Order: sequence, then structure tokens, then C-alpha cells
Amino acid sequence: MTETANARKIAFATFVRRALDEARATRAWSGTEVSRRTGVSRQTINRWVRGDWASDPEAERVVAFCEGLGLNPATAFTTLGWDRRSTPHRTETALPPMDPDVEALLRRLVDPEVSDAEKFHIRETIRYLAYRPTLPVAAPNRGKQVG
Repeated sequence: MTETANARKIAFATFVRRALDEARATRAWSGTEVSRRTGVSRQTINRWVRGDWASDPEAERVVAFCEGLGLNPATAFTTLGWDRRSTPHRTETALPPMDPDVEALLRRLVDPEVSDAEKFHIRETIRYLAYRPTLPVAAPNRGKQVG
């Protein structure tokens, strides 16, 4: 293994370990909960923490891990030494316009003046809304009485 590959493994292991420590400290998430929220198996996360991987982690798993923890995947990509523009299997598509309320929440999450407690509550509320079951759509004429 080259020195560069070893340094990348150590850097990524440190990144993952810090993300896990943050999830435990601020959200009281266990390893199982992190796995459930990110969709990345505990075995994979443990291999990342140990730097025990022969080939680079899959970009999709890295993105899922980061998004599940509210982290920017670009940070992980940089840690892995990946050029974001050449990330495999990622196609850039135009994103729909963002709702102004969502933009306001995102600004609050990165604002250093907003307390960690408030950021925690914002993230938990967003997670609740993101993962709650979809409510059934009422039929347009249901509940209307003729007469």
C-alpha cells in the first residue's frame, strides 16, 4: 500500500469516527441507529473506521452516510482525495427551486450564532417529516354531500 493510500484511509477513518462521535453526542444515536438512518450497514461503517478496505468506498454509500448525518458529502470526497467533478456514477441534474422556508432552515443550520440545541431540534424535526409515512390523499368528492 502506498503512503498516499494509507493517508487517505486514515483521513477517512478519522472523518467517519468524528461523524459517529457527533451523532452519539448530539443525537444519542447508537451505531445501529446511524446505520438505520444512513442506510449503510454497521459492518461497512466499522470497516471505514478501521481503514479496513481494499478498494475505495462506493460513492453512493459515502453520500448516503453523509446525508443521513446531515454532513456535506464533498467533505468526505475531499478526505478521500476524490475530485468532486469526476465522482463516478454521479450525474448532475438541475435541482428544482428550493422552498424559501427550507432555505431559511438551512441558513439557520450553518449560522454560528444559532445554538447547538436549536440546530438539533431543527434536524430532528426535518428527519421526522422526511421519514414519516405518507398521508393518504383524500378523494376530491369524499365528504361532500349533494343536496
